[in-house]
Amino acid sequence: MTDSDAESQVSLPESSDPVLRLVPMPTDTNYAGDVFGGWIMAQVDIAGSLPAIRRARGRVVTVAVNSFVFKQPVFVGDVVSFYANIVRIGRTSITVDVVVYAQRGLRQGDKEICYRVTEAVLTYVAVDEHRKPRVVPPE
Repeated sequence: MTDSDAESQVSLPESSDPVLRLVPMPTDTNYAGDVFGGWIMAQVDIAGSLPAIRRARGRVVTVAVNSFVFKQPVFVGDVVSFYANIVRIGRTSITVDVVVYAQRGLRQGDKEICYRVTEAVLTYVAVDEHRKPRVVPPE
């Protein structure tokens, strides 16, 4: 392990539970064996939508990916945890911050190591049964 590897290791947030936790499979990888960025993006969208749906009290649609940063690769067998928090509520929109962690070493029986692998900010809009924007209800 290099010094930069040790510096990039983190712990999972203790203050909240993940909104989504998955283990990527071999079918989720590219030719080099790394998990596709697109697979991670799809899971981030799902994870971000969950608090938005709860807050909107109904259907939401993704209208923007404001930022998306891949910090570390994700591998088959990693336990990938998605933490999502609402950072802004507009009239019809909800902006959610999603942070993704990968825990590895479990399947080899090694000491578990955790990395912060992805950070993203997405905006969702609450919609009605006709898919038209609707006002986010007050808390």
